[in-house]
Amino acid sequence: MKFHRIRQHFPRPRITNIERTVRDQLADTRLSISRGASIAIAVGSRGIANIGGITRAVVAHLRELGAEPFIVPAMGSHGGASAEGQTAVLESYGVTVEAMGCPIRSSMDVAQIEGTSLYMDQHAWNSDGVVVINRIKPHTDFRGAIESGVAKMIVIGLGKEKQAHAFHSFGVHGLRDLVPKAAIEIIATGKILLGLGIVENAYDETSIIEAIPPNQILTRESELLDAAKRNMPRLPVEYLDVLIVDRLGKNISGTGMDTNVIGRIRIAGEPELTTPRIKSIVVTDLSEESHGNATGIGLADVVTRQLFDKINFKTTYTNIITSGFLERGKLPVVAETEKDALAIALRGAGCRESTTARVIRIKDTLHLSEILVSDAVLAEIRGRENIEILHEDRR
Repeated sequence: MKFHRIRQHFPRPRITNIERTVRDQLADTRLSISRGASIAIAVGSRGIANIGGITRAVVAHLRELGAEPFIVPAMGSHGGASAEGQTAVLESYGVTVEAMGCPIRSSMDVAQIEGTSLYMDQHAWNSDGVVVINRIKPHTDFRGAIESGVAKMIVIGLGKEKQAHAFHSFGVHGLRDLVPKAAIEIIATGKILLGLGIVENAYDETSIIEAIPPNQILTRESELLDAAKRNMPRLPVEYLDVLIVDRLGKNISGTGMDTNVIGRIRIAGEPELTTPRIKSIVVTDLSEESHGNATGIGLADVVTRQLFDKINFKTTYTNIITSGFLERGKLPVVAETEKDALAIALRGAGCRESTTARVIRIKDTLHLSEILVSDAVLAEIRGRENIEILHEDRR
């Protein structure tokens, strides 16, 4: 099968001076903090671009205000639902004690918020206030006014495994309908000082950083979600026989592969997305940043032995069971080589002639600018204004 390298051109709004933008945004909030106040900075497990620089700038600003900042992992059950595992996830993103210049206090212990049935990381709850940093993006499980962002981190991330498990036990209803309501309750306690919302462009680059006052978090997050949807990367065609993905991982998407890109949700009782339509999906590797967490492997039809051998089933199943979305943890067919994987996927897609198959190969679902396409796909997209042919295999 011949593949041709092409480049998709997407709109590219981006911030060039990350730390200055963070500092300016924080300064505009005129945050009032008592000297010596202990301030928790909630940082999650998603692979957010520039997360190290963003967090470092928050630490520096809080110190200038006279506070004593520290970082807490706000990632629900990720990192194997252990304090050590969650610290390791942060460190893999460059969020270390040395680089940030402040302590990291990692624990799975939670405190119950008085007068509610809700919980928060014990270190965060015992602090004098919490700054929540998270990327705002379309959720991989549902559509709603509030999807994946600051509100979710306030409830699920800071609630650790205990609260993540509780909300996931309601299925999509818990995430779509109950999380916003819970976020309102938690914000009402006064513990959340502000949210720092981040939106990325189609190139996995930071395009928006906005400090949001607590009473505006849900309203503004909904508006920023619209911006995130407009900036999402997409495949260049609506229909494929086979999609080959070079890697899945928690640093790429909470579901390993972004369901919005591959057109699969795989949640029992929830309707599937109508586009794109892909008959077979092959995944060849697991990102190192995932630390063996292969959540989302059930979204694929075929994987390689290379990927399978990297799976930490304890970490993966902790995440899968907490979510309650068991379909996403099911094992696909395991092929010994990439060549075997493609052959199996083509057969599963009903392709009798590989030369006419509609196939695309991508690095991952975050990086869709430079991709490989088969003859049939190239024939469809040739001549489009946003498509540049980098190398055409004329064998």
